[in-house]
Amino acid sequence: MSAVIPPAPPLVRARELRKMYSGRPALDGASFEIEAGRIVGLIGPNGAGKTTALKAILGLIAFQGELEVLELDPRKQRDRLMNEVCFIADVAVLPRWIRVGEAMDFLTGTHPHFDRSKCERFLANTKLSTRQRVRELSKGMIVQLHLALAMAIDARLLVLDEPTLGLDILYRKQFYQRLLEDYFDERKTILITTHQVEEIEHILTDVLFIRDGKITLASGMEELSERYTEVLVSPEQSESARALNPIDERVMPFGKTVMLFDHVPKDRLALLGDTRSPGLADLFVALMKGTYR
Repeated sequence: MSAVIPPAPPLVRARELRKMYSGRPALDGASFEIEAGRIVGLIGPNGAGKTTALKAILGLIAFQGELEVLELDPRKQRDRLMNEVCFIADVAVLPRWIRVGEAMDFLTGTHPHFDRSKCERFLANTKLSTRQRVRELSKGMIVQLHLALAMAIDARLLVLDEPTLGLDILYRKQFYQRLLEDYFDERKTILITTHQVEEIEHILTDVLFIRDGKITLASGMEELSERYTEVLVSPEQSESARALNPIDERVMPFGKTVMLFDHVPKDRLALLGDTRSPGLADLFVALMKGTYR
């Protein structure tokens, strides 16, 4: 009789996280889990608690509640944790005077899992040279450097906080494409916060919606498409559709209405009009603000 292999513990396990700033809650009982080998979007409006949650995961702030990252406590075991975690923030933190080659020298001497040859291979596909200083680089080139440095670290968790903020659409698409092609595999986990929801929707395996410091939705992307349905309803069917309690509506031309339903059988909704799975951005707006924009 073969032994039963217990399931692997979550990569991140948070229970009732709380953090106050100036008497106001930034995290207000946030609870969630992140499994290994997933690409997770942490999505919420400004001030919802996204960055505070990331700082807690990275051991950068004190907080109340229970939190384990890679089975370590970020408050007490941050040095060990940082050997297995990479972080790219929404602002460049590299010194403006440092050269590209010197940044690689620094990581070679300080991070046990940094592979300089791998970083050099990534940079070979850019216009960056090792002699350039950070102050000579455009924002897009700085993000390329950050990405090359991060992808050359064999980390189990990559945390990205608005990593493409301020970049044009070409740089943004290249960023996420390289992330998938050159970095992600079943041993690694990526946690992303961004306002450009449409651009990451196709790469996510899971999503966490956060509002007012609380997790309001935690789901795999496949489960979302099964749970939520949009229906394009004609005026003749609107009364029947509203009897099924849509959670949101938006008016379309020619008197039609798009209604969003939660946990209503799709075959029943198909009798009311054309159905589809909502886009992540539309779902976010509906659940966060009660209406579409």
